[in-house]
Amino acid sequence: MELNILHVYPDLMNLYGEYANLAVLRRHLEALDVEAHIRTALLEDAPDFDTVDMIYMGAGTERGQKAALTALTPYAGKLKEAAGRGAVLLFTGNAMETLGASVTDADGKVWPGLGLAEYTTVETKKRVATDIVASSTTVPATSVGFMNKCSITRGVVSPLFDSLSSGFGNEEDCGPEGFTLGNVFATHVTGPVLVKNPVFTDLIIQRLFALRGWDLPEKLPVLPHEQEAHDVTLEELSQNGDRQKASLE
Repeated sequence: MELNILHVYPDLMNLYGEYANLAVLRRHLEALDVEAHIRTALLEDAPDFDTVDMIYMGAGTERGQKAALTALTPYAGKLKEAAGRGAVLLFTGNAMETLGASVTDADGKVWPGLGLAEYTTVETKKRVATDIVASSTTVPATSVGFMNKCSITRGVVSPLFDSLSSGFGNEEDCGPEGFTLGNVFATHVTGPVLVKNPVFTDLIIQRLFALRGWDLPEKLPVLPHEQEAHDVTLEELSQNGDRQKASLE
């Protein structure tokens, strides 16, 4: 069994070691006897969205994001077609913002988005750099990670995470965060998010297997120390959150 994965603009959008999302996904797939062919589309390339099972783009600087958005705009129609046929999309960090209707930068310039959703993003002067603890009905486990953004995203109808017990959501503290629709997953949470959250990785694998019509094993592989690392991180962040609340009371 083979899968084709496209990593979009790793030369621009790769803060916080975001390439590791695909590295850990490949390890999980290999444990299932699936060969994952990871291609890269650099800024000067025409990305091939027609023949891939998954498309990934990670976080970048605000400047890098605008460069990526400008380069991707001519291929927005092809990206929508890929999402429409069920390809799995995972966009993390400020890559999430590119999927919406527009991004307004700190100088007030409006950059048209790729249009996979109707939400809009406005950059602000307030930067939020914080650990994240998130709950979701889509990802059936508490998720952890990190966020570093200076923006507010409004108009998300279907958030990926229903609420945060720690961190800043799309529009407000501890509010809903991210975006999901079908096999499209987008979140400001980095970390990298799949490395820190094996249940999220399992969800991506489930969607990929369903896309190909493959039978999913009853039990997905558990790689050494992944779940333990998640559990330790969750406990530490939860304790920090409890201490912060207590100090405010």
